[in-house]
Parts: sequence; structure tokens; C-alpha cells
Amino acid sequence: MTTRPLLLLDVDGPLNPFRALFLNHRGYVTHRLHPANWSARQTPGSRRLRRGLKVRLHPGHGERLLALPYELAWATTWQHQANEMIAPVIGLPGDLPVIEWPELFARDPEGLYWKTRHVVAWAAGRPFVWVDDMITDLDIRHVAAQHEGAALLLPVDARKGLRERDFGELERWAHNL
Repeated sequence: MTTRPLLLLDVDGPLNPFRALFLNHRGYVTHRLHPANWSARQTPGSRRLRRGLKVRLHPGHGERLLALPYELAWATTWQHQANEMIAPVIGLPGDLPVIEWPELFARDPEGLYWKTRHVVAWAAGRPFVWVDDMITDLDIRHVAAQHEGAALLLPVDARKGLRERDFGELERWAHNL
């Protein structure tokens, strides 16, 4: 077992700045993909479904993430399809661990982000950083109270994706553990 902390990655927001205003967003390349979760919510035979989901990915992110002192894992609605569709495009291995959600987008009775409790359970006390665009102060407080190990919840702006300062914060946090 590794002693490195976990880095739990969401796709949409951190890696795919889907709310970006410009198509050619700082070195990102646009792809048309057909993730099952998205495809299932589209009208069968529609133009939108035929074209696919517009996903902007930065080809240098994989190398940057692999250089960090973490064990990488997916914490995304893409689940195993992140290994199939996202990893090869950005240069990550196609066999990263995946958090499997029992139910996507389920309402939490206390108003937490629907992923939060599952992230804490999956980390099982290991130090982790979770990078996601939907993290709130409520989630941060919940993790601080419920997770036995060190944790950093790093909200990323879905208009900008992972930025240089985020990579710097990831590096600093791991080295200060």
C-alpha cells in the first residue's frame, strides 16, 4: 500500500472547464465525446446526441498531475469512462481507481453535495485532496468533522479549470503533510 495521499479528480469543471466563455481556452482542445451518463439523458436520434458532448481538455494536464506526489483516482460522474475517454486524451494511465457512486445526483438530507459522503467513505481515513467545481463550505466542514485523516477540498472554477495556482496548492499541501 502506498503512503502517498489520494488526489480525487472530477472531470467536468477541473479538467473540462465547461463553463469557459472562449472555445480556445488557454491550450485546451475541444473534443466531442459520448459518455453514457450524458447520452442517456439526451433525446434518442437528436442532433445533440449525434454530435456528442463538447469536452475541453488540456493535453498537458496528465503530465502535470502525474508529477504530483499523489495516488490519482477518479471522483466523477464519468466513473470508469474517465479511464476510457479522458485519461488517454490528457496523458493519464487508463487504469486509475474509480469511485463508483451508488446513485448519481442523489439529494443529501443535510444539503451536502451528493458526492461528499461517498468521497469520505471511499478515502477510508487516508489523506486526500478532492478537486471538484461543486464543493461548498458545508462540504468542507463535513469532511473536517467526519474524516479521520488530513483532507483538502479544492474547489475549482468551472469557467477556468485547473490553473497554475491550483497545481501549486496541490504541491504545497502534499509536501506539508
